[in-house]
Amino acid sequence: MGKIVGIVTVNGEAVAGGAPIFIEPDAEKRETTAFLLEKILDACAHDLKNGTFILVNHKGE
Repeated sequence: MGKIVGIVTVNGEAVAGGAPIFIEPDAEKRETTAFLLEKILDACAHDLKNGTFILVNHKGE
């Protein structure tokens, strides 16, 4: 099981804490931010197809 280490979303009110939340209203910028954080955090970005990406660390299980 992985750990959610970040969230990039269009709507911050649709997600709850536990991980850093990055609000990006523009779809292209949201994707860019998610992929940059993926590299920085050594995590995997998963597009939930609802305007939200979650960044998951699958290592250290």
